[in-house]
Amino acid sequence: MKNIWILTLALLVSLAVALNTTAAENTVSGQVIAGYRILKVPAGRNQLSFTVFRGDYIKFSYDEELGPQPFAVQKLKYKQTIAPSPEKSPFFKMKKVGTYGFTLGDRAGTLRVIELIRPNYTELTAAQAAELLKNIKPFILDVRTPQEYRQFSIKGAHLLPIGQLQARIKELKAYENDDVFVYCATGNRSTVASKILADAGFKRIYNLRYGAHDWARRGFPIVKQR
Repeated sequence: MKNIWILTLALLVSLAVALNTTAAENTVSGQVIAGYRILKVPAGRNQLSFTVFRGDYIKFSYDEELGPQPFAVQKLKYKQTIAPSPEKSPFFKMKKVGTYGFTLGDRAGTLRVIELIRPNYTELTAAQAAELLKNIKPFILDVRTPQEYRQFSIKGAHLLPIGQLQARIKELKAYENDDVFVYCATGNRSTVASKILADAGFKRIYNLRYGAHDWARRGFPIVKQR
């Protein structure tokens, strides 16, 4: 009887996680394209509201007739002119969870930044990651740029920049059911990569929460390219 109750409790916890995950997923705005979350601004709406994940690199898409518009997030010290087409605009990194007011032209709005929560996703500190790499042999994925990779990397890492991950995801299909350890410089791009991997059906994803810079700063081993 005790085992039945334990099993029932485990199933209820799993269901709760799944429901919370689904609810969070349904509230997230925009679509990730080539590593950027593209937020489409509705025409004629003056009060804007978007929800994104921590780690997202956001860009905006809006009516071409409006032309370039000033964009600002005072709390994050972001202030720049953007264009209607995302391809011609800068990106803005969402580093911390929270709610941030912004302005876009003569419109105002809020950006709500939430954590990625998935039953197949785990965030690790540098110390926890070191233990993981000591005890198991995950596929190590570096989603930084080639230039960053050449400076230093974690031993055994395979480079696949975040901007190419969606287009090349089939190259990683052999590791879908394996442990995948993903990192970037500071833990933001790797969170986006983890979401892409999770959406593609990868079963066990580990994200280095504060990135390779924190890993190196704490004295964990790195490989320098010659």
